Amino acid sequence: MNHPLLTSFSLSAPERDAWIVARRPERNVLDPLRPYAFVVEDECAASGEVVTVATVFLTNRECPWRCLMCDLWRNTLAESVPAGAISKQIEYALQRLGAARQIKLYNSGSFFDPKAIPVADHPAIADRVAGFERVIVECHPALVGETCINFNRRIAGRLEVAIGLETANPEILERLNKRMSLELFEHAAQFLGNNKIDLRVFILVKPPFMEEEEALEWTARSLEYAFDCGATVATLIPTRGGNGVMEELAGAGLFSPPKLATLEAAMANGIAMKKGRVFVDLWDVSRAASCETCGQLRIARLHAMNLQQCAMPSVPCQRCGGLS
Repeated sequence: MNHPLLTSFSLSAPERDAWIVARRPERNVLDPLRPYAFVVEDECAASGEVVTVATVFLTNRECPWRCLMCDLWRNTLAESVPAGAISKQIEYALQRLGAARQIKLYNSGSFFDPKAIPVADHPAIADRVAGFERVIVECHPALVGETCINFNRRIAGRLEVAIGLETANPEILERLNKRMSLELFEHAAQFLGNNKIDLRVFILVKPPFMEEEEALEWTARSLEYAFDCGATVATLIPTRGGNGVMEELAGAGLFSPPKLATLEAAMANGIAMKKGRVFVDLWDVSRAASCETCGQLRIARLHAMNLQQCAMPSVPCQRCGGLS
């Protein structure tokens, strides 16, 4: 199919970005002094115990990359936040959350992007997270460097950097417009490992341009690749629409969200590898639960597998046979 996205790599990088941005809906209106969301959830730690994790979704400047599948920009700003804003956002959230042992500072981009999180604010941020045993941030591999080491020295807990690998399929990775190669990912992973900083990886289940029957194989290959590069935990994210481009791709037959059965099988395969913890991102996963009889029970099973990191009996269903 001669879709513009399949031939867009003859365009310059700015033209490709503009093609993606032109299809976006409006972004949300946010307060630069408030996080746009915060929550405390349970997660299985490296020790195998279930610990409480505070996740603060920071409001900051939009990521400089224009990834094809990304909808996180909807909760970002067009300009950098004022000095001191990020530490105030963290303080605001922690005053309203319950106790937690670990904290995720997720900012819909890269924590080590100085236009998103000012480096001058790192000391104040470190003070705010001093009581947590683990601090988890996210970052594009191109920005993994000395700033990570300096921030790691400031914090009291263990630093973990989450990187969106997305897929180990090099052709599809290129089409995602992430401006990241597998070689760049490997370099960042090695840098983190050499500096005793843990690596978490995000992997898309059935990214655009991938058929359902390919999704399970490539999720497994991406998990193997991530763990071989030193990741200690991987989160499987069912690819979703919501950013304009994905809807256009869906209309052209180039994208559809993964079936819940594919997500379940990917999770089971990942746990069976026994190379690291594997989670399924269950935010909005109910969209994939097309069977009214078994859908919510199967999501509950995935949640239990997230916490216990072991295989659990599948949910029988006379209506769909567990194949939806």
